[in-house]
Amino acid sequence: MKGALLVNLGSPNSTSTKDVKNYLGEFLMDERVIDMAYIPRFLLVKGIILNTRPKKSAEAYKKIWWDEGSPLIVLSERLHKKVQENSEIPVELAMRYGNPSIKSGIEKLANQGVTEIFLIPLYPQFAMATTETIVVLAEKIIKKQFPHIKLTDVPAFYNKEDYVKVLSSSIQKELDILKPEHLLFSYHGVPERHIKKSDITKLHCKIDGSCCNTPSAAHEFCYRHQCYETTKLVAKQLNLKEGFYSTSFQSRLGRDPWLQPYTDQTIDNLAKDGLNNLAVVTPAFVSDCLETLEEIGMEAKHSFIENGGKEFNTIPCLNDNDDWANTVSNWINNWTKNKN
Repeated sequence: MKGALLVNLGSPNSTSTKDVKNYLGEFLMDERVIDMAYIPRFLLVKGIILNTRPKKSAEAYKKIWWDEGSPLIVLSERLHKKVQENSEIPVELAMRYGNPSIKSGIEKLANQGVTEIFLIPLYPQFAMATTETIVVLAEKIIKKQFPHIKLTDVPAFYNKEDYVKVLSSSIQKELDILKPEHLLFSYHGVPERHIKKSDITKLHCKIDGSCCNTPSAAHEFCYRHQCYETTKLVAKQLNLKEGFYSTSFQSRLGRDPWLQPYTDQTIDNLAKDGLNNLAVVTPAFVSDCLETLEEIGMEAKHSFIENGGKEFNTIPCLNDNDDWANTVSNWINNWTKNKN
């Protein structure tokens, strides 16, 4: 019997400092998030970050928390419900960090008699700290506790025609209403070293402005290339004019070089250059979360206006958009048919 497992990032159980600390501890101790040896990672996370960051992060979560709970969890649950309604096989939902866990999702499917799982990491672009860590953990759990289950995972879908159409349509609806002077595609940042570590050729990725545009096998796992390609494909789908849109990267952490240009600096510069009306879309996320609702929707908006801008709007993620839910259901149903 076949089943599918949708996996998103995750969220603290509540906005209490204790719950946020537990969540950040699990997240930041992942060797694919902070990619250093265990002992220095332990000292950094447990000795420094978890003694300073949880209280501040808890305050940020309080700003965006819904009555039903974490926006990311609630929106993921709504998507899951719609996907299940249109899928021919059992579908469960899990989070890489926090609850419901990947182990619990696999267990629920196993209890329904599932012996083949279609794993769908809910990230359009591949990255070590997103898609890879989900697949690696799922494989580890299955090997150790569910060896009878076969696992198939969905590759990055940043360039899949149906995904691009759904994303483009959702953006166009907002552009028709907002009529911005500029559209900024803001993707979650990653350290530059992650790009080079993911280069299967070990030679191609130089982050020099040209490698992402030069065909290579490395692009299958290159987050930077896939982000720029998403922007390019959406711009083509919507016939966006050069100069009307640009790409940047948000949420950098620490002193190491991260992917540039940085979103916060880009937004400030646009305002200082006289731009009045800005719209920001965040296509690295399929569900609105802390990074979209607070970091962009609140902090970036405040900074834009403080630097001279007048109107700032965020374009919602796909969330539980009906077309998006149908697209995911189609992936599942097509997989089911092809496996029969």
